[in-house]
Amino acid sequence: MVLELEASSAQIQRILQSKAFRTSEVHRNLLNYLAEKSLSGESDSLKEYTVGLDVFAKPPSYDPRQESTVRMHVARLRQKLSEYYRTEGVDDPIIVDLPKGGFRVTFDTKIAAAVAEPVEAASEPASSVRTNRYWLEVVLVAALLVAAATAIYFGTKLWQMQNSKSAVAVQVTPELRELWEPLIDSNRPLIVAVSTARPEASSAGTASGVFRLGEFLGALKTNVQVLQSDQIEAPEVAMGNVVFLGRMVENRQLQAMSEGRPFVLDAAGIHNAQPTAGEPALFADNLPKDPSDTEESYALISRVPGLYGNGQVLYLSGNRVASITGGVQAFTDPQFAQTLVAKMKNAEGKLPPFYQVVLRVRSMDDMPIDIQYVVHRALPIPARSKSSK
Repeated sequence: MVLELEASSAQIQRILQSKAFRTSEVHRNLLNYLAEKSLSGESDSLKEYTVGLDVFAKPPSYDPRQESTVRMHVARLRQKLSEYYRTEGVDDPIIVDLPKGGFRVTFDTKIAAAVAEPVEAASEPASSVRTNRYWLEVVLVAALLVAAATAIYFGTKLWQMQNSKSAVAVQVTPELRELWEPLIDSNRPLIVAVSTARPEASSAGTASGVFRLGEFLGALKTNVQVLQSDQIEAPEVAMGNVVFLGRMVENRQLQAMSEGRPFVLDAAGIHNAQPTAGEPALFADNLPKDPSDTEESYALISRVPGLYGNGQVLYLSGNRVASITGGVQAFTDPQFAQTLVAKMKNAEGKLPPFYQVVLRVRSMDDMPIDIQYVVHRALPIPARSKSSK
């Protein structure tokens, strides 16, 4: 029992010193506090009010019903633990988790990982080998994007691995198919154009979006090409369908296709060219003064005709890391897609062929914790627009 407690405590310290937690003092303190209470058997008696006082130094007048600070940070802590075990902690012998519905931290031992020997690795099932290789490619792509280096080779490999039998299972609902069908069901090549624009929307955030898109599109479409947006030429845009991820500052063709739209992204937020009653002229990104507070930013998603009216382009853009990731989540999550499609259907019960939609993204540490539909506009269909297969 003593050895188990020591091993669990050592795992907590390993997590607290990781890159995922090193820059977040708030979540380091929260994890350390909840882990200590859990290991001492006191977690079941913890209340939101107590955590607010002990961890966040709230005054005795603090009312959890009026303030959601603890709930938001606990939700973000769960996300950070998940991030840690997808990257740095993938080989750790103990999995630390914070199940929903309480404040108890759990510790599960990965027995197979702890007793595995190098000799046994040679007889590892092929599906396991493919899975390990898939995660390796994901890490490589993310690292290359952060460095703003060429990701063509590794990006292509990533999509190939995600399309294999070991790829993550994807639930494709009717609503998700409505959002993606024009792009994935066409015989035209599909290009994912990844922005490396800095500094507002970091390459690391873009890489997170690439990872999630890979999980989703890898199960639906083969031969998806991944390129940096500054490497795409006009013929490629004209011959294929394009999913653009990030900020549109490097590619003139992609910038030109976004001009004259109802909503335009710039450094301040999303400008509303023709606001209706009650709508602001600017959906402004709101950056908190205190890093421990939530950030509010806006994602702009646009589906427009491709170059010269050929094919289609889907922009998943924003100024902030969280807004880019939030846009990807909104277009790959079955539950949110259901809400989104219901909001955007026209009087005939159909999704507009071309449109723009604005989403509000609340986040902590660059990770979305709440995504809300704000407004959308249907775009006119150009006479020469083609979406032929």
